[in-house]
Amino acid sequence: MATPSSKKTLMTLYSSDDCVFAHRVRFVLEEKAMEYQIIEVDLAHKPEELAELNSYNQVPTLLDRDLAIHESVLIMEYLDERFPHPPLIPVDPISRAKVRLGLLRFDQDWFAPLFQPGFSPEQIKTAKEQIRSTMAGLSTIFTQQRFLFGDDLSILDCAIAPLLWRLPILDISLPAAAKATQEYMDRLFQMESFKRSLTPAEKAMR
Repeated sequence: MATPSSKKTLMTLYSSDDCVFAHRVRFVLEEKAMEYQIIEVDLAHKPEELAELNSYNQVPTLLDRDLAIHESVLIMEYLDERFPHPPLIPVDPISRAKVRLGLLRFDQDWFAPLFQPGFSPEQIKTAKEQIRSTMAGLSTIFTQQRFLFGDDLSILDCAIAPLLWRLPILDISLPAAAKATQEYMDRLFQMESFKRSLTPAEKAMR
């Protein structure tokens, strides 16, 4: 039986203005040029309908007609399959597997320690050091290609861009030698779809 929330005619994203995971989804929605509405969720006073749609009572949650999806990676993959232009995930199985492994690493090694509870200061420090060293090491690759998986934007870029935007507030700086990585970040941040994905709270982060 459809809940009152599931009768919304526009695709609806339950979001929070500074949630890094919701930011990922907003970036993909804007890159796909989708018409959608946002319901801003006060995480201290969540609406009852969110728990009805998502038993974990978390953002982001996407409502598309009678389908409610949570977890940012699942939402991004769903959007790319439902609205395949422009494509963000490769077609061939090997490349798709590589992209998904990259997403898994981002979430387990970086996003979880930095943005989810239950991690020690040492684990957080390790995650920050890994981000700094990995992104600096990718500078060589960015001298040869525009994005993480070639010259076209992919779901990997959409997934990591919100974290890279937050590097200043995370107190993570890249070495001066990582010029190509900084240019990659600037390339992401100058995309109109990324600019549109920013909330006022996120704009204030830089």
